[in-house]
Amino acid sequence: MSDLSEHLVRYGVPFAPDLVERAAGSRVTTRDGAEVLDFTSGQMSSVLGHSHPDVVETVGRAVATLDHLHSGMLSPPLLEFAAALAGTLPAPLSKVLLVSTGAESNEAALKMAKLATGRYEVVSFDRSWHGMTSGAAAATFSAGRRGYGPPIPGNLALPTPDAYRSPFRRADGSHDWGTELDVGFELIDRQSAGSLAACLVEPVLSSGGIIELPLGYLARLREKCDERGMLLILDEAQTGVGRTGTMYAFERDGVAPDLLTLSKTLGAGLPVAAVVTSPEIEQTCHERGFLFYTTHVSDPLAASVAHTVLQVVTRDRLAERARRLGEAMTPRLIELRDRHEQVGDVRGRGLLQGIELVADKVSRTPNLALNHELTAECLRRGLHVNIVQLPGLGGVVRMAPPLTITDDDLHLGLDILADALEVTAGTGGLTPGARSR
Repeated sequence: MSDLSEHLVRYGVPFAPDLVERAAGSRVTTRDGAEVLDFTSGQMSSVLGHSHPDVVETVGRAVATLDHLHSGMLSPPLLEFAAALAGTLPAPLSKVLLVSTGAESNEAALKMAKLATGRYEVVSFDRSWHGMTSGAAAATFSAGRRGYGPPIPGNLALPTPDAYRSPFRRADGSHDWGTELDVGFELIDRQSAGSLAACLVEPVLSSGGIIELPLGYLARLREKCDERGMLLILDEAQTGVGRTGTMYAFERDGVAPDLLTLSKTLGAGLPVAAVVTSPEIEQTCHERGFLFYTTHVSDPLAASVAHTVLQVVTRDRLAERARRLGEAMTPRLIELRDRHEQVGDVRGRGLLQGIELVADKVSRTPNLALNHELTAECLRRGLHVNIVQLPGLGGVVRMAPPLTITDDDLHLGLDILADALEVTAGTGGLTPGARSR
């Protein structure tokens, strides 16, 4: 491995032992010819699978005709994409800024929120991940905060509503997320310097451990923001564009944000991102001199790709497909939970789901050894999954296969996961039995 990374900067994740030479559909192929079923859609992005023919055709055509322009120039692909994106969203979300990455879209959204409100404080979850650039990193509490000097002032943490591990409980033992949210904002109000500008959250925290906001939470959060004059920013980098069974995850709750950020899934694996907001917020920001003038803002190539992704997801009804496949996936993961003492929880929605690994169900002690053993065993058997490891938690196995994955490949991946668990964890003595589809 040392020769492979000889000239590379290491950036926080161990490199896989084999070089990947090509990818198509739901599989990647290594240099030695081994096929690996991709249950992470690349970096949780390739919702259409790898090398989707519509995207390949679009990229080829765009590169040959209109790929990059001066940032002050507009193009038909940009206008067509912006109109198409606005058409998938509820009013008043209709003003689009096209950029390149998730961190960049969150930077732009935060700058707009601060400029529009005239304030600077930002609230995000204590297990948040919103990007590695300065503003997004300051709103990221799950990792990367140590060793780089002070983050941008004014970032405050809100408790993540984790139904499995939260200490906030009702008399019947169920998760009391309402009290948790109230207490969280009581602490926010005490810490605030009186300049609350925005709350930036994911509808399903992915890097935070596949934590789905309880039904009703987003509406209460919206009320908390409105009471304080804050703007609500939803980061749907991983949940947007069909992944959770609806076009956008916030649709389940019927609560629209003031600003929406999209990235990973919007480009289906290519570097595309966007911010969407209301005409009122855009007008205020424009009047106050909003500046986000970057090299690739409004690029026609990125616009062409994103427009194609929206067209394919709509045409092939992939959000509905994600919902159907998710409904097939959940009972199989629940079966693993019931079978193995080391599988503590199953959670997620659509084709973004995960299982939390623990030493046992009673103690819920994090099982760090099993994390590495399971992912290595899955990869050895031809399945790539991703483990989220945060302090105080068990390892969460994240699964986000392409929305285009076949039924057979979905169940093949789950079969491999089940077999790998048998080898690394054993049955745990609960309710052993044959796997079913």
